[in-house]
Amino acid sequence: MERYDYLIVGAGLYGAVCARELADAEKKVLVVDRRPHVAGNAYTEDVDGIHVHRYGAHIFHTNDETVWRYVQRFAAFNRFTNSPVARYGNEVYSLPFNMYTFNQMWGVTTPEEAAAKIAEQRREIAGEPRNLEEQAISQVGRDIYEKLIKGYTEKQWGRDCRDLPPFIIRRLPVRLTYDNNYFNALYQGIPVGGYTRMAERMLEGVEVRLGVDYLEHRQELDALAERVIYTGPVDAYFGYCLGPLEYRSVRFETETPDTDNFQGNAVVNYTDRETPWTRIIEHKWFQFGKDDAGKDLPGTVISREYSAEWKPGDEPYYPVNDEKNGARYAGYRALAEKEAGTVFGGRLGEYRYYDMDQVIASALEKVKELKA
Repeated sequence: MERYDYLIVGAGLYGAVCARELADAEKKVLVVDRRPHVAGNAYTEDVDGIHVHRYGAHIFHTNDETVWRYVQRFAAFNRFTNSPVARYGNEVYSLPFNMYTFNQMWGVTTPEEAAAKIAEQRREIAGEPRNLEEQAISQVGRDIYEKLIKGYTEKQWGRDCRDLPPFIIRRLPVRLTYDNNYFNALYQGIPVGGYTRMAERMLEGVEVRLGVDYLEHRQELDALAERVIYTGPVDAYFGYCLGPLEYRSVRFETETPDTDNFQGNAVVNYTDRETPWTRIIEHKWFQFGKDDAGKDLPGTVISREYSAEWKPGDEPYYPVNDEKNGARYAGYRALAEKEAGTVFGGRLGEYRYYDMDQVIASALEKVKELKA
């Protein structure tokens, strides 16, 4: 029986970074993933030269220069800047909330006018905001909340905004400038050739077995390695003994409409409550409508996203970070800390929302600990 220093469960970014760093430290590594591909939720599939983001839009952004230098070892990045559009009925607004948005909403043209309008509308909130609705109104006023936040958020979370905690929306950018770059990050872009190619380069020279469900073959897989790095759902690892953790999931409907340009932007959010999907992604615009050789791409591919309550068998996307789930995860974390020989990492292993750069930084830090 072949032996390994490390068994890594999951070939997403956390697992791929750990595998690369440990292999470079001359450790023998085996990576397994139940999916038939690497790159996890960042997986991109080539469809006639268009790199389709099969699990939703992934736009790399970071202020961490170490992480930025690290990912450039495995991919060149284009200069894509995330500037989504919000559609409310037949009205179209610029995101994130900035002077273009305020001009479209109220006809104001100066930061002073916009600030005065927001101040006037936020007066209805007295004291510290108690829920997401009050937090949103205190940040941008009633008009923007009603048209651009309420419907979208309630579709995304499946709950009334008054039943959601205020912290969910606190990091939403609000700018009194004409700046529609969504991310306030020094470095931003999409890997040329797609995320799958980047993950494959991270895993070069590492043994990877796809279509392998670790939890179904745990005993035999554990016997192969000295240590395990587990990036799957922490509650599943422990057989849901404390009850399942809750997530929001996302369902995608992908199609190839008979046009070269469906919506003129990579991301369009549908913020009214009546439209069942939350947004439409037109994948070719992540690469400026050109293939890897720089030629114009004919045709297009779009994906409609539908938010849904997670149930067993669905892909878990967003942890529901409320009091009940926080307490339940604390119990699982205590169990994980007692699990000798197993490291729990990543979005599912730690039951927290990570941006891609945070996943990579966390994996690099964990490997540094393991090698110490």
